[in-house]
Amino acid sequence: MLEKIVGKGNLTQDSEKMIDYGHDEFSLTDIAQMPEIVIKPNKTEEVAEIIRLANNGMIPVTPRGGATGLCGGCVPSFGGMVLSLENMNKILEIDLDNQMAVVEAGVTLLDFYGAVEDAGLFFPPHPGEESAMIGGVIATNAGGSRAVKYGVIRNYVRGLEVVLPSGTIISLAGKLMKSSTGYNLLNLMIGSEGTLGIITKATIQLMPPAQATRSLIIPYDDLDNAIEAVPLLIKRKILPMAVEFVELEVIHITEEFLKKKWPCSQGSTHLLIIVDASSEEELDRLSEVVAEVCMEKGALDVYVADSPEKQKNVLDIRSKIYEAIKAHTIEILDIVVPRAEISKHVRKVHETSQKYGIWLPTFGHAADGNVHTHIMNVRLENGKSSQFRRKNGR
Repeated sequence: MLEKIVGKGNLTQDSEKMIDYGHDEFSLTDIAQMPEIVIKPNKTEEVAEIIRLANNGMIPVTPRGGATGLCGGCVPSFGGMVLSLENMNKILEIDLDNQMAVVEAGVTLLDFYGAVEDAGLFFPPHPGEESAMIGGVIATNAGGSRAVKYGVIRNYVRGLEVVLPSGTIISLAGKLMKSSTGYNLLNLMIGSEGTLGIITKATIQLMPPAQATRSLIIPYDDLDNAIEAVPLLIKRKILPMAVEFVELEVIHITEEFLKKKWPCSQGSTHLLIIVDASSEEELDRLSEVVAEVCMEKGALDVYVADSPEKQKNVLDIRSKIYEAIKAHTIEILDIVVPRAEISKHVRKVHETSQKYGIWLPTFGHAADGNVHTHIMNVRLENGKSSQFRRKNGR
């Protein structure tokens, strides 16, 4: 019956083929769960038929996008069926007049960014992993490093097509800048993690791109000073595209992992501040204010990644930290605190790390208070991570 719905080759019960559908990106296997069948629909109507059939048979259904998450959201905890949206990967329209795109849920961010850029437009949210799919990004209301200036995915979703648990297909809003007709079901679906329905299609707001961007790397000896610089920047009417903080030890490990070079090795905590503007002149002005504020707060120096290659190296190192340390990661804590409280939180993590002799690397988005603390199976030696320190000769 299922083969009749999706066609031969779009479902499997082969245990070897299903292994990859029993886990997400997280490195530990103890949360993995093998499904009983993996099915890959090609269109919304097929999703609806599958859901109705599963309802009749009381079969659990777990929707799956790019599986780039780290908390088991796409793991079929109750067995049953994994419904993978990977075949629904068409960019249906990029509307230049309305600056909107209509896409299927299985379109990857990598493909979407490329198509939008080719059209001369910009999609601001950047959750990090570009193999993530649009449906999953919407279902988790993903944000990423650019959220401080541009917001999260919720700010860009104008319409959805959703299959409800009953198998009913509904369309919510569309190419509209405003819709106030009754309850806001669109926003209810965004961030619902697939529990209220399966997103199959989305209408996404785009915008014109900035003409220029620049990355500044700012080393500090003192974490408090680094974090205190962030609200001061905003008080000076500077809203960066991204503000990241990361400790130097993690940078060194990721440098070694990628065989790439970070611009400086001073201090113990670094800010990565990315600014964008409509002109090089405005970019120079913003960069000067950022440098001035950071030096006022005790920065050791300001390094500018002033070429596309240098910017790419910096962004690659920041985005691949998890890849560099995941082999020794036991658990990842995704924590949000008021941005003024980041340094207090990190100090508490350091105290806990010293008390129990366990390395707890912590980094994240300094401007929106989103902090990533990793619990590792790595001991501390003289305040540093033992295994990594020996491996890298540090």
